[in-house]
Amino acid sequence: MREDVQALKRERIIAEAVRLFYDRGYTGTTLDDVAAALGVTKPFIYTYFTGKTDLLAAICQPTIELSLAALMMGCEHRGPVAERLRRAVAGVTRVVLERQAQIAVFFREEKHLAPEALDRINRLRRQFDRTLAALLAEGTALGAFTVADPAVAALAIGGMISWSYTWHRPHGRLSIEALGEQMADLAVGMVGARTPAAA
Repeated sequence: MREDVQALKRERIIAEAVRLFYDRGYTGTTLDDVAAALGVTKPFIYTYFTGKTDLLAAICQPTIELSLAALMMGCEHRGPVAERLRRAVAGVTRVVLERQAQIAVFFREEKHLAPEALDRINRLRRQFDRTLAALLAEGTALGAFTVADPAVAALAIGGMISWSYTWHRPHGRLSIEALGEQMADLAVGMVGARTPAAA
């Protein structure tokens, strides 16, 4: 129970920091600002984070972890490789759009991450790219995809998904689920997916 309460408090700090970093920027926000917004003192924040850079890492790293988990879930689905790609892209899109502010904070503020935190995140990003490239290579070997360079195609698809944080509007015409399906359609089209009969 005590661990649950601590986790909840930690998440409240992160949520408020996301809002402030998104609105004011990392350099325009102090830990005093975060504490004031929460109605607590700065030492309360130090109970959970060693400093502002630690808090920034706690905002940035979970999104790539969740994106990688969504990708893996799609890749490991039992079914045709094109359907696995569809599920993977739709799942990652959902993560990105549900965590739009966190993604924006990462891309704007990654230069302020501590070197070790940035290294951890970059390792996860490389694992994401390799995993997606492996799926595309598998589909190409099976004759289901037409991809000249799976590594480049993986970067292109990953970029398409991650960049959606810049244009998605939470109350726009399409829901997150509908956008995920459209992104999946685009990805499948990009790799020249063919039905088993056509292949």
